[in-house]
Order: sequence, then structure tokens, then C-alpha cells
Amino acid sequence: MSALNNWLTGVRVLDLSQYLPGPLAALFLGDFGADVLKIEPPRGDEMRNLGPRDGESRPIFYEAVNAGKVVRRMDLKDPGARSEFLGLVDAADVLLETFRPGVMARLELDYATLAVRNPRLVYCALSGYGIGSTLEQAAGHDANYLALAGVLERNGDATPMYFDPPVADTTGSLFAVIAILGALRGRERTGRGALIDIALADVVQPLQAFQVADYGARRSSPSRNETYLNGGAAYYRIYATSDARHVALGAIESKFWKSFCVTAGHPGWVARQAEPLPQRDLTRDIAAFFSTLTLDECVARFAKADCCLAPVLSIGEALASAHVRERGLVRRGTAGDLQALFPARVDGAAPATRPRVCDHHAADQRID
Repeated sequence: MSALNNWLTGVRVLDLSQYLPGPLAALFLGDFGADVLKIEPPRGDEMRNLGPRDGESRPIFYEAVNAGKVVRRMDLKDPGARSEFLGLVDAADVLLETFRPGVMARLELDYATLAVRNPRLVYCALSGYGIGSTLEQAAGHDANYLALAGVLERNGDATPMYFDPPVADTTGSLFAVIAILGALRGRERTGRGALIDIALADVVQPLQAFQVADYGARRSSPSRNETYLNGGAAYYRIYATSDARHVALGAIESKFWKSFCVTAGHPGWVARQAEPLPQRDLTRDIAAFFSTLTLDECVARFAKADCCLAPVLSIGEALASAHVRERGLVRRGTAGDLQALFPARVDGAAPATRPRVCDHHAADQRID
């Protein structure tokens, strides 16, 4: 087992979240060794009803982010269940919830209330638009957050496009984990927990630090296919091959670009990297070049060229690749399910060796 799996040994997490962002964050905390108790409403996490099911009719998406947890169904409006829950809070280190702002306050289970009982509690509220926002009660999903953050407008081709996997949702999970770990470390110094308020609509802004800075300096607001990151640069684009496959060219640095041009047999292109954006003429010329080669021919031709060229793989091809196998990024659970692991090797060890086990059929169960 990796040392990563013992970093949070002894830390107790109450996971009241549903769907993706919160459960994924709690999953990572569990991978770090925390004991995660997932509290679901009597009807269960709604994610159980979304997405595909396996051959035994188990919800694939739900199990992907909730395996390895203890799951309890509790009606927090019921006095008996509420009393039991408060006992769990007294012994908890972290509480993670994804309700709209105000829900936990109406249940009298908000941070202000719980911190009186357990001052050391790290309480993470992960919501769409955040506590106190003018949009705090608005419904939203990943596409809405990206649209409002200014991301969708400059990505896509003829029109803006969605992303898969959902950028804001998964980034929200990661920021929640980072903040929780920081709060736990801070608690060692102060003896007190904290209220962490993370809005999924906010988490995209740090990811576009370049674009924010550029807008601040030049009021630049690029549209699709205009910058070197969104298709405006011929040297940083996706190109189609003759067999309807694709390659991703990422030759940003001049040394990589030169290697690509020479290997492609077009040394005259080297100087054209400096052409103004968007580089439509150069893009057209490179597209014509790739259209004469199959994907296999492209891979073979550029195999030894140091030019940042990669085949665009399907998910199946990616999972079967030598890189994924060598890095230990994915493993099979006891039920034969594929599990994506936290992508960090510690002291040379792959992320984990003990499979997360998930049995969703019981109302109160150990999923580990």
C-alpha cells in the first residue's frame, strides 16, 4: 500500500454530499486514509438514478465516486436520527455538504450551530454559487458555471462547446480537498476548525489566470480559434488524418516546432510560427499535410521526433496504453469495475493497492 493511503489515518469525515463534486472530494480523502461516513437521505443519493448501469444493474457513476465509504441513510428531520447525527458530528473532523445555502441552517445543522458542539470541526460547504451570492439559490450545472466564468465563449469551433469531464465540478472537488487539508493543518496550530465556502461557479477563475491577467492588462476578450490555446495557433491544434482519426500537435516552443517541421518534410514552415494569430493559412497547410497520412503513419513518422505530437485516443485506447499501466492510474475492483485512482506516486509506489469495494444494495452498509 502506498504511504498516500495512510496520510489521513484517524481523520473522520462526514460526507453529506450527492452527485459528483462532494462525493469525489470525499473519495480522495478516503484514499488518503480518512474514515468516510456518507450520510444519504432516506431515498438515497440521487446519483444512484443517473447514468448507466452494469450487468448486475448497479449504478456505475454512483459507485465510481462512493466506493470505499460507509453509507448510512438518515432522515435528519427525524428527532432520533438528528440526535444520532449530532453525536457523529461531535466525533468528526470534517463535514462536507453540497446543499444550497440555507438548507443546513433550516435544519439547525449549519456551521455556526455545529461549531458550538465541536469547535475543531472543519466544515466545507460546496455549492453552485456560494454563500451570500446573489445567485446562491439559483440552480446550475457545470455548463452554466463555465458559461458564466467566460470559458465557453472562447472554446469550441463554430459555437461554444461543453466539456467532458465537467471542469467546474471536478475542479471544485480538488479545491475542496486542498482547502480541507489546509484547514486540518491550520487546526493543529489554532485548535479550531473552519467554515470553508466553495462555489463551483468560482473555481474556474484560478484556472484561467493567463486570460484574467491578459484582460486586466489589455482588455483582451478572445473568441474561438483566436489564441494559441484555443485553436488560433497552427502549432497548437488538433488535425484530422486520412482515416478520420486525429492527432494533437502541441509544438509551442520553437525547438519542438522546428523538429515537427523538419520531420514533416517542410523546413520552410519553421519561420511561419511567428505569423500573427489566428494562423489560418498555416493551419490550412498543416491540415493538408496530415490529411495524406493515416494515424498509424503519423505515429510512426513522428515517433522519434521531439515535437509534442500525440494521437487522439479513445477512452479504451487510453486505458490500455502502456503509460496508464506503468503509472498504476487505474485498477479493477473486486466486482471487476475499473477504478480511477488519485494520480500521485509516493516514494515510488503507485497510488493504492487495496481496491475500493462498493455494495450499494443495503440501506446501511459498509462500502469498503
